[in-house]
Amino acid sequence: MGEGAARGGTDTTALELARAAGFAAAGSVPLGPAGSYAAGMSTPDKPRAADELRPLRLERPFASNAAGSVMIHAGQTMVLCTASVAADVPPWLAGRGKGWVTAEYNMLPGSTSPRKPRDRQKVDGRTTEIQRLIGRSLRAVVDLGALGERSITVDCDVIRADGGTRTASITGAFVALVDAVRSIEVDPPELSKVFRASVAAVSVGIVDGAVQLDLNYEQDYAAAVDMNVVMTGRGRFVEVQGTGEEATFSAAELQQLIAAASLGTTRLTELQREALGPAWPCQ
Repeated sequence: MGEGAARGGTDTTALELARAAGFAAAGSVPLGPAGSYAAGMSTPDKPRAADELRPLRLERPFASNAAGSVMIHAGQTMVLCTASVAADVPPWLAGRGKGWVTAEYNMLPGSTSPRKPRDRQKVDGRTTEIQRLIGRSLRAVVDLGALGERSITVDCDVIRADGGTRTASITGAFVALVDAVRSIEVDPPELSKVFRASVAAVSVGIVDGAVQLDLNYEQDYAAAVDMNVVMTGRGRFVEVQGTGEEATFSAAELQQLIAAASLGTTRLTELQREALGPAWPCQ
């Protein structure tokens, strides 16, 4: 899409889909302790509804040596997102007056059971796919020309995995990226020009015949359909990855899945906005 479209007003189609599918309107996100922002969508005493996110928390900043950092908690899943700035660009971008944003994704050995071996020699295919997804999602909302000739790498390290690690990585990576851009002191770019929009992601699936938002590992394993949806804060789609697991799904079910994911990313955007506070870069 052109820059004008990307910078346009909110696309209401996503929320209209959610309402048409019978999902409730997004609620507000309460603030947690200092430096931490929480969205408690369910509790042990209150079973999670089909359109509810898992309990969410963003801790920012988290790592003092990184230009931007956040620990995102999504249920039992924990991902540390750190962003680092370098005063150069890949060789193929040199002299073009543009910057670059990329991402790396890694699961720590103890983040899963059984233990996941470290990627010592070669990054496996799943890891490559996920880090490319994170990088694409971030670049979709960044004006690389406004960034200037510098590179930002966002590292997403999974501390504990219980489903939704790639989507949590995208949601947390955006917050870390904003702080990294804010940290630039030499010829600093204008924040509102660098970011065309915000970006967040969530998983959704069909479990036991019903649409469920924000799948944990057990739900993901049992899902007949599994989908990851990346959206901007204005309700525009960046990427949709959906597959049937030895099953098929109808156009009506696809609409329900998209509607649930749209509602989920709206809530995640609220959480990001609360976490960044005055640093929120999007108009």
